[in-house]
Amino acid sequence: MKVIELNRSVTDSNDRDAEALRRELKEKGVLLINLMSSPGSGKTTLLSRTIQDLSTEIRIAVMEADIESAVDAERIEAMGAAAIQIHTGGMCHMDAGMTRKGLEEMGEERAELVFLENVGNLICPAEYDTGAAKDVMILSVPEGDDKPLKYPLMFAKSDVLVITKTDTAPYFNFDFEACKKRVQRLNPRIRIFEVSARTGEGMQAWEEWLKEELAAWKNR
Repeated sequence: MKVIELNRSVTDSNDRDAEALRRELKEKGVLLINLMSSPGSGKTTLLSRTIQDLSTEIRIAVMEADIESAVDAERIEAMGAAAIQIHTGGMCHMDAGMTRKGLEEMGEERAELVFLENVGNLICPAEYDTGAAKDVMILSVPEGDDKPLKYPLMFAKSDVLVITKTDTAPYFNFDFEACKKRVQRLNPRIRIFEVSARTGEGMQAWEEWLKEELAAWKNR
């Protein structure tokens, strides 16, 4: 009996497509950031505040991936940034081919910093390379500090962890140090930012990192 390792075949092909897309974006000087998190973590709120703070310095665009609806893309457009909504047709993640299609439809020449707001899910998005230069995981305080124990691949894959909604800490039993230690055991190289998009606390460090990464990406 012949056994076909479909997942291995699909992911290998996707990895090649992702690497090709990354090279093309590098040549164009476009930095693509893949944002991953569970639903309700504050991705869109973080993006809105980031756009508000940086839009006079950097041309920003956003690809909003979701199974249905266009609510998030409409919210981003209202902030003055280019946005496109991607419906994944029931799929719980974005891959390199879908990301390329979104960029082509949006026209990546309109931006130098592009955010891909991946489908809200802590499992599937971690398994597929989108072609992004950096993978950013967002974890909100209300979700709890034990998420790294439950979804280790997501934290192990990410270049950056942004802990959001820090202004809600007085109302939740969230141990910041325990969370960071768990994440760093999985991924010693990860950068961690603690932010509140509502109050602005911690946003400067996150935004400085984005500016540094964009400058480095263009000059490599």
